[in-house]
Amino acid sequence: MHGLINKTLQHFLLDTYGPAAWAAIARNAKADIQNFEAMLSYPAQVTSDVLNAAVDYLSKPKDSLLEDLGTYLVSHPNCGVPRRLLRFSGVDFLDFLNAFDDLPDRARLAVPDLILPQLEVEEKSLGLYELHCVHDFASDAAHVLLGLLRAMADDYGALVLMDVQDQTEGHSLVSVQLIEAAYASGNNFELGVIERRAT
Repeated sequence: MHGLINKTLQHFLLDTYGPAAWAAIARNAKADIQNFEAMLSYPAQVTSDVLNAAVDYLSKPKDSLLEDLGTYLVSHPNCGVPRRLLRFSGVDFLDFLNAFDDLPDRARLAVPDLILPQLEVEEKSLGLYELHCVHDFASDAAHVLLGLLRAMADDYGALVLMDVQDQTEGHSLVSVQLIEAAYASGNNFELGVIERRAT
């Protein structure tokens, strides 16, 4: 597993639950590590062990924890860069969604050896979309994507209903129903300008 993924998981747990929780989770995972290096690779089992230790320590369902991780990537003050990169996908949530399957390729421009799930967005009917996620860890990835998409919908001010609908080995399906693209004012976003919450 790419170290950037492990580092992100570490920072999410640190920023959300504090250093004591992270230290206990790392110890319980028997990861023999307190700080992941973003540019190294780790066995996939290390990531799974840390995630399972977090689930046990926090007494929180795994799917909910992963969804929180996806939300963290967009909404936490320490994650301004991912949010900005995602906002370049379009001027509204629909533009963003239609460009979402390009995310793995765009991520590889920044980190060439980072392998993200294969994504495909399919429009089923007016306002109804299906996001197909193909990866060895597709089920986990789908819940991270669900949190990320919900946070981005909020960021754009869109009213959207989403859920993980179908999961098989190596494939997950996220249903996305766009109710209203301009439901709320959302957050400001301008290139080179510090964003502030719209009032």
